[in-house]
Amino acid sequence: MAVILIIDDSPTELHLLQQMLEKSGFETLVADSGEEGVRQAQHALPDCILMDVVMPGMNGFQATRKLTHDPATEKIPVIMITAKDQETDKIWGMRQGAVEYLVKPVAAKELISKIKAVLGE
Repeated sequence: MAVILIIDDSPTELHLLQQMLEKSGFETLVADSGEEGVRQAQHALPDCILMDVVMPGMNGFQATRKLTHDPATEKIPVIMITAKDQETDKIWGMRQGAVEYLVKPVAAKELISKIKAVLGE
C-alpha cells in the first residue's frame, strides 16, 4: 500500500490522521515541522504528503513550494490540510504546488477518497 507522509505541528492531528490512514491500510510517516517534513520527503520519497498550513518556522506553503521545486520530490502530490477555510489560502496553496486542499476537521472517508484520487486508485 502507499506511503503517506503527514506533516503537522500538532501531536493530536498527527495521531488522528495517522490512525485514519493506517486503518485504511496506508503506511505512514510523520513530521512535526515543515523543515523535518521536507527532509523526510527527500529521503523517503513517499507516495503522497498531507501538509498542514500553519506551522512555526517553515509553514506549509513554504514547504510545499520547496518540495515542488526539487526534482527529487516535485512529482509527489501534496494535499494541504488546514483549519483555515479561506478561498485565498486555497488559491495560494494550489499556486505553491498542492493538488488538493482540505479543511480540518477532516472526515476519514473524504481524506481517503482524496488520497486515492491523487494516487490514481
